[in-house]
Amino acid sequence: MTSIPEIPLGSNVIGLGIDTIEVSRIKESIERHGEHFLNKIFTPEEQSYCDDKSDSAPFYATRFASKEAMAKAFRTGMGKEFGWLDSEVVHGDAGEPFIKLSEAGQELLEKVGASKVLISLTHLSTVASAVVILVS
Repeated sequence: MTSIPEIPLGSNVIGLGIDTIEVSRIKESIERHGEHFLNKIFTPEEQSYCDDKSDSAPFYATRFASKEAMAKAFRTGMGKEFGWLDSEVVHGDAGEPFIKLSEAGQELLEKVGASKVLISLTHLSTVASAVVILVS
């Protein structure tokens, strides 16, 4: 079995995660499960931001991808240690995305030795992606 490579001493990259999802999968989940799906995966603030768009599905999809990318960067997967609502995409004054962590998410960030989360989001009409880098 191959082990996870060690991060070199002196490096400030603690974790990296990426995720891509078809926008149609998120759209279908919203149509099929409605508020139950939205409330399980997205914070009220994320829902408000996405619902304000003429086509909300790509925006929900980028946020879904960001949560998956966070779980990959933490090396936990989605579950008990890091859940869907433990991270939230928020925006700066210029519209740039940032990650806001829950208390449990912030504790996990500190536990892995990171202090900041860098994120990049992108979407087309059919796919959405997110890249997350944890840095010390």
